[in-house]
Amino acid sequence: MKSRYRLAGYLAGTVAARTGDDTSGPALLLLGLSATGSVTVASSLLAGLTISSAVGGPVFGALLDRSPRPGRMLAGALAAYAAGLLVILLALGHVPTPALVGVAVLAGVLGPALTGGWTAQLPLVAGEADLRRGSALDGLTYNVASLGGPALAGALATAAGAPAAVAVSIGLVLLAVPAAWTLPARPSAREDAEGASVAGDARERGTEREPLWRDLTAGLSAITRHPRLRRATLTTTVSFAGAGVLTVCAPLLGTRLTGEGGYGTLLLSALAASALVANMVLARRPPAVPDRVILLGTLPIATGSALAAAAGSPATAVVAAVLAGLGQGPQLIAVLAVRHRDAPERLRGQVFTTAASLKISAFAVGSAVAGPLAEHSVPAALLTGAGVQLLAALAYLLSGPRSGQQFPGDRPHGLLVGPPGVAAGQPE
Repeated sequence: MKSRYRLAGYLAGTVAARTGDDTSGPALLLLGLSATGSVTVASSLLAGLTISSAVGGPVFGALLDRSPRPGRMLAGALAAYAAGLLVILLALGHVPTPALVGVAVLAGVLGPALTGGWTAQLPLVAGEADLRRGSALDGLTYNVASLGGPALAGALATAAGAPAAVAVSIGLVLLAVPAAWTLPARPSAREDAEGASVAGDARERGTEREPLWRDLTAGLSAITRHPRLRRATLTTTVSFAGAGVLTVCAPLLGTRLTGEGGYGTLLLSALAASALVANMVLARRPPAVPDRVILLGTLPIATGSALAAAAGSPATAVVAAVLAGLGQGPQLIAVLAVRHRDAPERLRGQVFTTAASLKISAFAVGSAVAGPLAEHSVPAALLTGAGVQLLAALAYLLSGPRSGQQFPGDRPHGLLVGPPGVAAGQPE
């Protein structure tokens, strides 16, 4: 019962934090557009918020793995992230844009706390008995957040203005702070409170803690050494750059088709809804090889981006968003499955936060490039995003392991298609 209570609190925190995160991006875009009228300024704020995660992911992951009470560190990161958004909200239009982009960069260092930072704590919350169910529910919080966040941003921006959308995203992130603060301590920390020395425990195991500077590269090293982890990470990182293009273009496409930028962000919710439906179907009929889903996912995303470029009506744009979601949703679940299957146990948290930071930074690059392109031509920017998805497919084909190559700890195909403990045929 205690484990289930903790899991409920954990899931409430993840939903709040991730929904706040997925609301903040579109909300900042709309805030920049409404306050300055410049697409470049709007996309620069979003790029600043995301690009610095390349630094934040490895650092935050290493510190979380070393912390006896990672939940309190996570809570502090959430509060600081919300503070950065608040500074941008209050100062935009009164402070030079480069300074606010700098604030966004500082806040973005903590971005991985809202994604991989939570997932890395799930084993402390659920325990062995509930890990299967907890992993499945944790995976679905991403879909819930990506569905609710953009819709919330668009609806609030349309009804009450872009500042209201940013304010709500701040509130959602802060709502997650208590849940993070009360996450369980690591077992070694509880033993230490009873009189056992953490250092002595390490000596009994014959190990000593590595220096922090080595930990900072451990996750990236694990990804690059393992061909399947490397292929999955490279493919989805390139694909996420294309997602950044699509995100920047969505409100502009809405303005172009309906006259209201807020309606454009609702396209991102249509994308998220189709991703959620696709994942529910995938959970009932899981693929034997999740790696292939990563490749196949790039194709409907590319098709959706190209169709959006040619859209002449809101209905066509919705169809394009649905197509893109049919690729994005399964691609996310598949890459989580590959990481859980192939990541070394002692580096699992660092692999997740490092990989998340690479994807977020790629998203930032895509959104930064999309701003100037979209200011010139929204269809040209969307076609560029479609081309990036095809590059992601090419990266998959060129970067994988040799056929039949085996790795230590391999599981039989079909055993694992989701987070650890989610067997084939089990609902996600």
